[in-house]
Amino acid sequence: MNGSVSDAVRVLVVDDQQLVRDGIASLLSIQPGIEVVGTAAGGEEALARAADLAPDVVLMDVRMPGLDGVEATRALRRDHPACRVVMLTTFDDDRYVALALRAGADGYLLKDLGAAELAGAVRLVHRGVAQLDPAVARRLAAARPAEDPAELTGRELEILRLVATGATNREIAGRMFLSEGTVKNHVSRILTRLGLRDRTQAAVYARDRGLLP
Repeated sequence: MNGSVSDAVRVLVVDDQQLVRDGIASLLSIQPGIEVVGTAAGGEEALARAADLAPDVVLMDVRMPGLDGVEATRALRRDHPACRVVMLTTFDDDRYVALALRAGADGYLLKDLGAAELAGAVRLVHRGVAQLDPAVARRLAAARPAEDPAELTGRELEILRLVATGATNREIAGRMFLSEGTVKNHVSRILTRLGLRDRTQAAVYARDRGLLP
């Protein structure tokens, strides 16, 4: 698989259908900046392989026999918190979206993506930028009662934009000449005021309202 670039994003592909699993792995392995380190046929195998292979990003199907994608995501986020998980599925279902995001998924994408687009999403997720299928993101935005971004202060808007690009609290603090604790407090206040649960929802909110640079 494509391991020629030392800083390539290490990807584990999890899907119970071998043809789909191998196809995704094969297409991704020739994309720049991506190294497919392995595949797994289900949730249990995904946990074992993640422990052995230390992937940066796991592409996870939602519905699988045994340990399904949602429960496997919850376990991965608990045992390997640095590993990002993106649900890659055919199911455009709000219930699965909600379950996946609550379990700690960093994205929810549908399998009609092209290889280059999927690789781009993987690279962004690795940087901390949430990735949601556009239709899913629109439904989440429409269903969420949130304050107008104009109600945020200028500093809060800037922090929201940086959160949406995947910047950590430490990186934001360095860029804005603030303490890390101050940034953490601002982020908590932004999430509360906008009715958002976490940084993933904040990234979607900022993107849907045209707040990204």
